[in-house]
Amino acid sequence: MKHRIKLRPDEVKDFVCAATKCTFDVDISYNSFIVDAKSIIGVLGLNFNQVLTVAYNGYDADFEQYLSKFAVAC
Repeated sequence: MKHRIKLRPDEVKDFVCAATKCTFDVDISYNSFIVDAKSIIGVLGLNFNQVLTVAYNGYDADFEQYLSKFAVAC
């Protein structure tokens, strides 16, 4: 699954915490720069002026609901 989101630096801690609760790998990226969404250092290195893409293979209802707060219209 892929979701396009907008994230602010002050939301990173909560985002990483939500991703860490998933039992599957979660990546976050923009352009060709991809990091592990469960790594706070990796996520803080992203450009928050860009629309970010969250990609994962799995399903977690709580994570889906959490991501909906940051959704960007395509």
